Amino acid sequence: MKTVIQRVSQASVTIDGVVKSQIGKGIMMLASFEENDTIEDLNWLAAKICKLRIFDDEQGIMNVSVQDIDGEILVVSQFTLHASTKKGNRPSYIKAAKPEIAIPLYEKFTEILESELGKKVQTGTFGADMKIALINDGPVTILIDTKNKE
Repeated sequence: MKTVIQRVSQASVTIDGVVKSQIGKGIMMLASFEENDTIEDLNWLAAKICKLRIFDDEQGIMNVSVQDIDGEILVVSQFTLHASTKKGNRPSYIKAAKPEIAIPLYEKFTEILESELGKKVQTGTFGADMKIALINDGPVTILIDTKNKE
């Protein structure tokens, strides 16, 4: 599983001109799944994200988590994170899980995130043409791949 984590002051997902989800201060996350991702990967990543100390403390040092600030999370599935550009100019997405595998992983990951965070996590719609708007605060952008845990 690959993710792009962005610290935001606000973010939203719009589908067909209608805002589906929006958050204030928190984390906007893009997530991509592989067929061999496990429940252990999902659990590890959800815990990591909720405890990641990327928000400023009183001294302006990144030392507190999204949980500590009572922040929000918006997670959007984005299979293109698994793009391979080694050959030619057209990316290959062969490593990305097919929808019949990715959708249950996305739903389970969201459920685990909600449990870790202790509140509802906002989402996009799997497979929809989404317009993502965000204000990246910092900017702070972090890439996490569950295949590189150690």
